[in-house]
Amino acid sequence: MKNNKGAIFIRVVVILLLILAAFFGGAVFYGTKTLHDLFRDNRKLKEAIANLTQADQIGYAKVIAQEEKDGRLYTTLRFVETARGDKTKPVLTREYTIEGDVIHFDALIVTFSDQMVMGGKKRSLYLWRRVYGENMAPSEGFPIETTSREPARYSDFLAHLPLGEQEMFWEAVWSLANDPDALKKYGIKAIYGNAVYKKLRPGLIYIFKISPTGHVYPETVPDL
Repeated sequence: MKNNKGAIFIRVVVILLLILAAFFGGAVFYGTKTLHDLFRDNRKLKEAIANLTQADQIGYAKVIAQEEKDGRLYTTLRFVETARGDKTKPVLTREYTIEGDVIHFDALIVTFSDQMVMGGKKRSLYLWRRVYGENMAPSEGFPIETTSREPARYSDFLAHLPLGEQEMFWEAVWSLANDPDALKKYGIKAIYGNAVYKKLRPGLIYIFKISPTGHVYPETVPDL
């Protein structure tokens, strides 16, 4: 009986050791996984990019208040980022008070090669970066999305990937904005900024739309 108990104990220990080895072995592999591995081997990432849908609206802004203080005009605006596939659904709302009435809206555009998307149509990622006034340097602008984080608009884009791989993808996209050539071999054709500005007035809504070539522009409609 003692021998049987000893054998069972040894088997349990061996099984536990195998489980731990598999767990830590996987952790080590994942910890050393590179961006190259992610883009080269990840079928789910390629499927997510291939299935990107076209978009024609990525957000809107409206003036909440405009008033003078100490001889200077200040504009308080509400910026809303809209969901993919549903122009009426907000995924992120922020309010800013900025000196002046000419406001710049800065987005990061990521375009993919024709081989990476389905149907041969131009499809891109549109990441809002910041908003700033005419009297401010762009580097002093107020952030819309948090750099290196998953944008609210694309919260479901990489849903089938492990969290670590999602974080790796978004960190690469944000950090390589100044080095787009590093990702061209993976099917990302270009990463570039697109800043548009508009003189804002109360009673209007400024809807930000995108052209098939990735150009962002504001369309003005009455705030009914």
